[in-house]
Amino acid sequence: MTEDSTADPFVTHRSLLFTVAYEMLGSAADAEDVLQESWLRWAGVDRSQVREARAYLVRIVTRQALNRLRTLSRSREEYVGEWLPEPLLTSPDVAEDVELAESVSIAMLTVLETLGPTERAVFVLREVFEMPYGEIGEAIGKSAATVRQVARRAREHVAARQPRVRVSRAEQRTVVDRFLLALRTGQLQDLLEVMAPDVVLIADGGGVVAAVLAPMHGAEPVAKLLTRANQVAVPFEMTTVWLNGAPAGRIEMNGEPTAVSLVVENGQVTRIYIVRNPQKLTRLDEPAELAR
Repeated sequence: MTEDSTADPFVTHRSLLFTVAYEMLGSAADAEDVLQESWLRWAGVDRSQVREARAYLVRIVTRQALNRLRTLSRSREEYVGEWLPEPLLTSPDVAEDVELAESVSIAMLTVLETLGPTERAVFVLREVFEMPYGEIGEAIGKSAATVRQVARRAREHVAARQPRVRVSRAEQRTVVDRFLLALRTGQLQDLLEVMAPDVVLIADGGGVVAAVLAPMHGAEPVAKLLTRANQVAVPFEMTTVWLNGAPAGRIEMNGEPTAVSLVVENGQVTRIYIVRNPQKLTRLDEPAELAR
């Protein structure tokens, strides 16, 4: 599709800019705030002095996201329980771009939380959006040589923590469906069979709703917790949806949603991310526009 030459570049590249901000912040709400701040700055720019609008806009968004990230890092230290990224409803098309889908996965965004603000910005801009080192340096106020060093450290840090095995969408969907069926029926043995022995469950209630406050390790305790929740909870609906570029689960209890994202390796669930904080569940009805 040919872009409308009369459209404002900010509008043309909005999906890309939102994706940059979201991957840097792990929060759609904060990403939208960053875009608003960036738009105000863009509105005051002399466009005749801008050689390449896309790169210029990415620089503006990166700087605003870095400012926001440094502020958020302090507040997240005071967060009640585990902090997980804000899940986004996405169309199945997002999964067609394997690199994009992997970069916005809950698992990857959780790993990115362990990077410092500058390392995170460099990793996202280099590894996901393939920006030249010089352009990244202009965005974060560092030399290209320094950016190269930061990128290498960040890449090694992420590689040591992300899943080693990349699974097909079909396998992911099959395992997710098996897991959700076992969860729906409350069958302990079925849950044990679909989970890896060393599975890890992380839940985010934000101190607003009930959720385990620390990561839970091991198939047996995790399965017992999930089946117990099934037995005491009010009637609920469970559906398979696309969250952050992958098949996942949405649970509705008393009209309140819960998002369940899974990491699948070798046909079993190795990580379970459960987001229950209602402040993070406002993006589950309209697919997010993501782009590289």
